[in-house]
Amino acid sequence: MDQLLALRTFVRVTESGSFAKAAASLNLPRSTVSKLVQDLETHLGAKLLERTTRSVTITAEGAAYRERALRLLADLEDMDGHVTGARASPKGRLRVDIGSVMANKILIPRLPEFQELYPDIDLMFGVNDRSADLVGEGIDCVIRGGPLANSTLKARKLCEFDFIVSAAPAYLAGRPVPRHPNDLAEHRITSYFSASSGKRFALLFQKGEERHEYTPVTPGISVNESTAHLNCIIAGLGIGQTFGFLVRPHLEDGSLVELLPKWKPAHRPLHLVYPAERYPNARLRAFTEWAAEVFKPFDARRQMDGIIHSAE
Repeated sequence: MDQLLALRTFVRVTESGSFAKAAASLNLPRSTVSKLVQDLETHLGAKLLERTTRSVTITAEGAAYRERALRLLADLEDMDGHVTGARASPKGRLRVDIGSVMANKILIPRLPEFQELYPDIDLMFGVNDRSADLVGEGIDCVIRGGPLANSTLKARKLCEFDFIVSAAPAYLAGRPVPRHPNDLAEHRITSYFSASSGKRFALLFQKGEERHEYTPVTPGISVNESTAHLNCIIAGLGIGQTFGFLVRPHLEDGSLVELLPKWKPAHRPLHLVYPAERYPNARLRAFTEWAAEVFKPFDARRQMDGIIHSAE
């Protein structure tokens, strides 16, 4: 038995919760994955996994063994890195999931730089606006917006995004300019909705201690992807609230006008997230440090105060 391969296979099965998913991510036949785990259990004289036709559950012995196995595999990679120079040039597959607009507007334009720095990393870039299952899908990390409520995850804050309410001049022509969030009831709203729940997100406003939350009540357009959301606003389909870094270029060229500039919701934090039980390898550490630098210029905390082409 190749015990090292068996260890890696066992860990991957526990991460994915499935022999089939583990086999696919390891590029091994399912029968080989099953035999490696069985051989490992025979070698140890202990049952590591409970198997049914629908699920795989780790035993108490398996959980304790997995914790030691994770540490061993992380230490082994670091040990190899010191000898082979892999810290300077990490190698292997790295699966990253990120929202569409952040991928297309921020990271993808900078990926040639990442490839030049780390030519031996095989980067798998999952681009979508859904919530990813890091463990079940074999994802190394996700770049995710919003507060973190899951204690099973570790995170590195990359930046904070601000939000701007805006509309196209064509939409505003002949319509009253809103002076207060309550005035939005007189307007069409271009909304963002959750792909998983179908729920439209409310527009959030804050001025000092005063807070408002506005859920659209009039007919309008709703989309579940940030680039499409922005394009709907530019097309004159209604008023929308979206990331400031997306809106600012269009304020400068006059294709959008900022509304309610004194009403700003709290910044939305952006994190790079990975499972707390997983020890970051050299590939993940390299990507994390690189991504932190890429997102730094987009941090709303660094933005200069000022209103461009605002309708007050």
